[in-house]
Amino acid sequence: MKIRLPSLVILWLLCLSSLEARSIDPYKVLGVEKNASQREIQKAFHKLSLQYHPDKNKNKGAQEKFSEINNAYEILFDEEKRKNHDLYGDEKGNPGFDAGNPGGHGGYSYAHFGGSGGPGGQSLFNFGFDDIFASMFGRGWFGGFESARSQSGSKGPSKSIGSINSQVFRKEVVNKGMTWLLLFETPTLMNNHLESVVEDVGHSLEGVVKVGWVNCESEPSFCKDLGTYPQVPRLFVYAYKHGDSGSLVEYKGDLVAKDLRTFCRENLPRFSKRVDLNHLEFSFGDGDSLPGMMLLSSKKDTPTIWRALSGLYHKRFNFYDLQVHDVSDPAIRKLGINALPAIVGSLSNGEKHILKAGISVKDMNSAINELSALLDGFERKNKKSDSSRARKAQTESVNEQIPLLKGANFDDLCGQSSPLCIIGAFRSSRARKELESILSVVSKKSFSRKRSSSSGNRDSISYALLDASKQPAFLNAFDKSGYKSNDKVLVAYKHRKGKFAIYAKELNTEEVEQFISSVLNGDVPFTKTRQPPKLT
Repeated sequence: MKIRLPSLVILWLLCLSSLEARSIDPYKVLGVEKNASQREIQKAFHKLSLQYHPDKNKNKGAQEKFSEINNAYEILFDEEKRKNHDLYGDEKGNPGFDAGNPGGHGGYSYAHFGGSGGPGGQSLFNFGFDDIFASMFGRGWFGGFESARSQSGSKGPSKSIGSINSQVFRKEVVNKGMTWLLLFETPTLMNNHLESVVEDVGHSLEGVVKVGWVNCESEPSFCKDLGTYPQVPRLFVYAYKHGDSGSLVEYKGDLVAKDLRTFCRENLPRFSKRVDLNHLEFSFGDGDSLPGMMLLSSKKDTPTIWRALSGLYHKRFNFYDLQVHDVSDPAIRKLGINALPAIVGSLSNGEKHILKAGISVKDMNSAINELSALLDGFERKNKKSDSSRARKAQTESVNEQIPLLKGANFDDLCGQSSPLCIIGAFRSSRARKELESILSVVSKKSFSRKRSSSSGNRDSISYALLDASKQPAFLNAFDKSGYKSNDKVLVAYKHRKGKFAIYAKELNTEEVEQFISSVLNGDVPFTKTRQPPKLT
C-alpha cells in the first residue's frame, strides 16, 4: 500500500490540530480557581470522579471526561507539577525551547496530563499519536499500541507496593501484629500521585509498616465484605485499636505524604504498657506466665519501633516502657543500666536480664530486624529456664510419695468418702517410679488437686499406687485378665457407683492430665466392676 505525500501532510496536520484542541486547562477541568487550595482541589476531584466514574455513568463521553478529571488532579495536587504548569503550560517544566527535542514534539510544547509525552507515547488525557494512527489505520499497522494507563491497570502499581488478594489478606495481614497501609482501587481508578505518596510513606516507615494494593475489580466481593469497595481510590490502615484483633481504619486526610505518615504512626500497635519508675518492681512482670520486655528511654511517648515490636511479639511477651530522665536514679542503677535507651528482659520466674544498653540504630527496618533477633534469643532462654524449672519440680515431686494402696488405707483413699480415686498400678520398680513421678506432678494441678485430710473435701480426687504383682485380685475385679500384659495401667475408680475406667496406653504426664480432665468432663465411659475390688 502506498500513501502519497499530500496524504501524509494532511495526516500530520490532523495530528497537530487534534493535540492542540485537546490541550485542556486542568483548572477548568476540575472547576476551580487558579489560587484554589489543595483541599478545594481534592474536594472538586472527589465530586467529579464520582459523577463521571465509568461504573456509574454510562453516558457517551463519560470515560473520556473521567480520564481528564483524573489527569488534571494529578497535575494540580502535585505542587511541583502545578508550579510547572502555571509557569510553562507543561507539568514537566519544559518551556518548549530546549535544544534537540524541545517539548518532545519537534519544537512544540504541549500540556501532557499523566502520560510519557514522547513520540508514540501517551499524552493529553490518554490521547496520543498511537491512538490517532490506530483509529485511522488500525492497530495492526504499528504493532498494536496500548495506552500507558491500560498497561498500568493490568500490572498494578510499582513492585514496592505488594499486591494483596483475599488469601494473602487472611494469611499475612489479619491479626499478625503488623500494621499495614492498604490502597483499595480498581485499574480504572489508578492514580499515579496517590500511589507515589503511598510508596513514599511505605519507604520512610519500612520495618514498622507494610504497604499493599488491593485490586477490587478482580475481587469485588472481597472488597465489599470489608466495606472498602472504592468509588474513588481509598486508603486504609490495618490497626490494633482494641485487644488482639485488628481492624481497618480509613484515612480521610489530604493526600500528602507527611499527613499520611503521621496517620500511620498514630495507628501503630499499643500493646506496650507505660509504667511508673516508682513502682517498677511491682509493675514489671514478676513470675508472670509470659516473659516481660521493658524499654527504658528518655522519650516522653512510647517510641515507634517499640510499638511496632509490641505488635509483632504481643502474644509472646508482655511489653512495658518507661521514661527515664536520669540514669543515675537509684532504681535504674539497681537494674545495672548505665546508658539509654536500654532493654531489660524478665523471665517467667521474675529473673531480670539486661539485653542491651546504649542502643543505636541506622534506620527503623534494621532496628526491627536487630531487636527481633534479640527478642527471639531471650524467648529461647526463657523456654530453657521454664524447662529447667519443670524438671526440678518433677524431681521434687518424686520425694512427695504417692501412698501405696493397701487393705488398711483403702477406705481412706478410695472408699465411700472419695468421689474419684486415681490408681496407678505397676508390676516393676521402674514402672512404679514413672507412675509416682507422673501422679506427683498431676496431683498438684488445680483440676485434680489431692484431697486434704484435714479439710475432708468430698469433691476432691485422691491418688494412690498399687503393686499389681502383689495384689492381683484387685485388678481381676475390673477384668478377668487382670491386665497382666501391662507393666503399668491407670485406673479411675468410683467406689460409690462401683464403676471404673482404665487407661492402658503409653503413660506420660500430658496423657494422664488429658485422661483425668476427660473423666471429670464426663467424656470417658465407665464400666461396672465384675466384683468389689479386694486388697490383702
